[in-house]
Amino acid sequence: MSRKILHLDLDAFFCAVEELRDPSLAGKPFAVGGRPEERGVVASCSYSARKYGIHSAMPMARAVRLCPGLLIVSSKHGVYSQYSEMVMRYVRDLSSLYEQISIDEAFSDVSENPEDPGIIAKNLQSTIQKETGLPCSLGVASNKLVAKIANDVGKAARRGNGPPNAITIVPPGQEAEFLAPLPTGALWGVGPKTASRLAEIGILTIGDLADWSEVDLVRRFGKYGYDLSKHAKGIDDSPIITFHETKSISQETTFSKDVSDEKYLKKVISEQAGQVGKRLRKANLAGTTVKIKIRWPDFTTLTRQQSFEISITGDEQIYQAAENLLMKVWHTGQPVRLIGVGVSGLGPPIRQLSFWEQILDNPDHKVSDREQRLEQVIDELRQRFGREILVRGSKK
Repeated sequence: MSRKILHLDLDAFFCAVEELRDPSLAGKPFAVGGRPEERGVVASCSYSARKYGIHSAMPMARAVRLCPGLLIVSSKHGVYSQYSEMVMRYVRDLSSLYEQISIDEAFSDVSENPEDPGIIAKNLQSTIQKETGLPCSLGVASNKLVAKIANDVGKAARRGNGPPNAITIVPPGQEAEFLAPLPTGALWGVGPKTASRLAEIGILTIGDLADWSEVDLVRRFGKYGYDLSKHAKGIDDSPIITFHETKSISQETTFSKDVSDEKYLKKVISEQAGQVGKRLRKANLAGTTVKIKIRWPDFTTLTRQQSFEISITGDEQIYQAAENLLMKVWHTGQPVRLIGVGVSGLGPPIRQLSFWEQILDNPDHKVSDREQRLEQVIDELRQRFGREILVRGSKK
């Protein structure tokens, strides 16, 4: 028996939320994101704005040039998360096999539901619209790959001045037929470079790819060639992943103007280290690797990292490692466009035991209650009175 997979995508999610909060925005060209004078980018744009060629990830300055009357709305991530959770609650109600892949996208495996998957999708769409006021589109197929592509195709076919509210269904057995006329770039993992390489050997559509020799694709693309051949035929056995392990926690800052002041750069990474440390403690995690990310004005980006034998969670430890990494790659007076601090190699908080703790035999090597309480108090003080309530001695 084939699976029944739904792919849900909230239509222009950030903009839809903003229209709920301010109905006067409906029908107007507007974008959610940063200010153009501060190097902001478009996080989402209304369907009216899209007629001008504006799209997400575009520099806001360019978006304003394309549409001089464009309204700009600042992002409100906390609000978007609240609306996302409201929607995902209805997705979870459908089946325990659900996978949220972003703030506005999710898969659901409804194979155990005897009802027609098209009806399930229509009911879900109606419920979300009625209970949250948000529009959404759905793709329905026997696997995740085809369900996602079906949704993309359905939404593109209903482009207009408003949300598509599309439901696109690919019946079992018709996966390859549905995919065949689409460009190869519609497949997962086929970016411009791969599409260009495929075009060089005469493969322009997914149907062309499905007809090509699997052996030759493997010869040309390695193991990835096997996946290309399989996916082109509409075959995808990937499961619904109900749990995602947190691999890293990081914080980045893009400056509105390039920064070359050493004291200010260190102040920024100190604040970032504190934010990362607080998130680690809130999640009851610690990490073994501290990373920094730096972007120069010409957009050249580099990362550096330092690993430790014992996991860390404290702000000071994160900051000292980040500062050390910064000073290895940054030269006095060198302008910086972006800087970030992160911690990876995550797991439960542990530390090196002292002599007396070894005698007392603490088998779990857990961070002491005293240290945890101290860090919690510091976090609470900073949350109430600001980060400057407690600063390093070197800053005074």
